[in-house]
Amino acid sequence: MAGADGAVRAEDAVRTESAESAEVIDHRFKGLPPGADGLTVAALAAERRNLFTDGFTTPVLALSAESVEHNLALMETYSARHGLVFAPHGKTSMSPQLFDRQLAHGAWGITLAVPHQVRVARAFGIQRVFVANEIVDAAALRWIAAELAADPEFRFLCYVDSVRGVELMDEALRGSARPVDVVIELGAGDGARTGVRTEAECAAVADAVAATGTLRLVGVAGYEGEVPGANSERVLAWLRRLVALAAGLDRDGRFEGVDEIVVSAGGSAWFDTVAEAFAEIPALSAPVLKLLRSGAYVSHDDGHYKHLTPFNRVPTEGALQPAFRLWAQVVSRPTDAQAFVNAGKRDAAYDLDLPEAQVVRDARTGEIRPATGITVSKLSDQHGWLETAAGADLEVGDWVGMGLSHPCTSFDKWQLIPLVEADGTVSDYIRTYF
Repeated sequence: MAGADGAVRAEDAVRTESAESAEVIDHRFKGLPPGADGLTVAALAAERRNLFTDGFTTPVLALSAESVEHNLALMETYSARHGLVFAPHGKTSMSPQLFDRQLAHGAWGITLAVPHQVRVARAFGIQRVFVANEIVDAAALRWIAAELAADPEFRFLCYVDSVRGVELMDEALRGSARPVDVVIELGAGDGARTGVRTEAECAAVADAVAATGTLRLVGVAGYEGEVPGANSERVLAWLRRLVALAAGLDRDGRFEGVDEIVVSAGGSAWFDTVAEAFAEIPALSAPVLKLLRSGAYVSHDDGHYKHLTPFNRVPTEGALQPAFRLWAQVVSRPTDAQAFVNAGKRDAAYDLDLPEAQVVRDARTGEIRPATGITVSKLSDQHGWLETAAGADLEVGDWVGMGLSHPCTSFDKWQLIPLVEADGTVSDYIRTYF
């Protein structure tokens, strides 16, 4: 969706909007009004229905329109203030609509993890893609090479983290029209996830890349969230090691002929430390693209990232707002201490924390009140188990609004998510492609 300067091109934005808006509402999309079947997304959005009174069925996941906009603007401001280029991780939402909005809010491009996600991005015209993974699948590499050959404006980068990986990539890409740009992934430490473990091994990988005609080394990258026993000091030390690696490779002439040198890191828990370390990058032989990849910010959450966000450490920089709320209906109240709602593991993220009961919408009056004395204690496939303290005001038919933990496993359970304004008006629908 972005032109050479990273801006969203008008014709691509229209194309994406058209593709999403023309989707027909039917049984594939849970939570939407049954009476809306046959309408396009655009037609349904134009009706501006109310989430609570205009036919939506429970469970239904909602995104706060105001909070999404706030989060987009905040990270745009933060990145600019710290001299960072932003390529948010698209695996979080896998929503081209949100990709477009991220690009419109200054994002350089979109980070992704696997070839399927790149195919989705390219289907919707994304022009800059950073894959935070080594790709060794020959069919996927040949497809990427074809995309690069067909579109001179398409920029693609991915990790390399082994000599064997370089060999496999080279075999698949021989005969390609354009070399594939790669960055060496530095592992975050012993026992961490992927990435080259030592500087000597990094040099060997760089040698392997230089021996090919199909790959071009343009920088270094890694993920600081995997630093063992991560804290500010350990993360900063590893990030400085990443910066030193870039400087060392540059001194050795490894980036000769590139227009810019990429140094990239940044999940959603340590981007303040990334900003600190990247501010220390010395002058290199080419301009440095200081690439931040945090992705969970777009929706934030009420659990895992609420506690981890760097904005807790630097409150003067602002604060992200949780945008998700899962609404479910009380379908059973067998005892004074127990109730059940009709949302479970199929609907709510549960891999990091259970949902948090936040508010109750009274089935009799429509009043929304705090979920005082109500706790989600367990999830079955299609039921949420609620513990209710003495005097908790809850009965069958009430709606319970729950906050979720971990955006990545919230988005992927819903194909079409209502974007809801503060008064309950649904202004749009966010399509996901997992």
